[in-house]
Amino acid sequence: MSQGELVGHRAAAEAFAEAAAAGRLHHAWVIGGPPGIGKATFARAAATWVLAGFPQAASPLAVPAGHPAARKVASGSHPDLRLVARTENPRTGRLRTEIAIDDVRGMIGFLRLTGAESPWRVAIVDPADDLSAEAANALLKILEEPPPKALILLVCHAPARLLPTIRSRCRRLSLAPLAASEVALLLAQHAPDLPPAEAEAAVALAGGSIGRALALAEGGAAELSAALARVFQGLPALDLTAAHALADRLARPGAEEGFALFMGLLRDRLAALAKASAVGQADAVARLRPLEEWGGLWEKVGQLARQTDALNLDRKQAVLSALLALRPGGALDTP
Repeated sequence: MSQGELVGHRAAAEAFAEAAAAGRLHHAWVIGGPPGIGKATFARAAATWVLAGFPQAASPLAVPAGHPAARKVASGSHPDLRLVARTENPRTGRLRTEIAIDDVRGMIGFLRLTGAESPWRVAIVDPADDLSAEAANALLKILEEPPPKALILLVCHAPARLLPTIRSRCRRLSLAPLAASEVALLLAQHAPDLPPAEAEAAVALAGGSIGRALALAEGGAAELSAALARVFQGLPALDLTAAHALADRLARPGAEEGFALFMGLLRDRLAALAKASAVGQADAVARLRPLEEWGGLWEKVGQLARQTDALNLDRKQAVLSALLALRPGGALDTP
């Protein structure tokens, strides 16, 4: 990874760089914001910049790609950087559902050592949302008494869910969704062979998240979005033949990502209808139901998607149930 590749989040990068230049680089930072907007990339950029010795450049946190620190962070071999995430449970061979206390204890021991190639030791917890209760309490201890030249970067999707005592000991950087032009630039870098129509649809539907844009592109966002648009354009009637064909497609083996994408797009459309109703901008489709019903349907579609995935339920039936519920008077009963 080259830190010249950091796209967006300039205000946050400048705030971090200015704190370092003033000699006020706080020992712990919460890097918050919606999923997929580049929080982990930002944390790696900040870590690389610190480990490279705070080089000055036209862009904040930029480090030349050929710099030894940049090369080692990119390859995961920098001795002064520790990444903390969910690890495999040795008993089951499966990834743990939480970041374990032992991983945080290992991080604490690492931060108390003297830097090998830099005066600094840096740890990135990604995401801090996954910390177990015991791990969070262990983290709190080092936040209260940090070693010198130790930097902790907490990547967090929902900072409000962190322990208040953790939040109070960290400086907060709130990253906003990327601009559409920035998402398009990153999508072109990560998926250069993507057809223009697919790329355009993915950017339009991504909501400023490069992570979501990539998922949309891989799942055939343009085709699924067009199919969903035809469904809503046909309301209050529903083309049952087309609905069954769409449900069959999303129920095929290997179509799990397409199913998740479709249900997400459906919820986005329902949220937009609810918002239009709330602000008095309802079109003919939005006027088919009151605001409360659109909101309730949005919630139930989310529940249905989660339960279908968690319980391995029939995806075809889930799609059909959701589509049939769109008709006036239709209801959606979740399992």
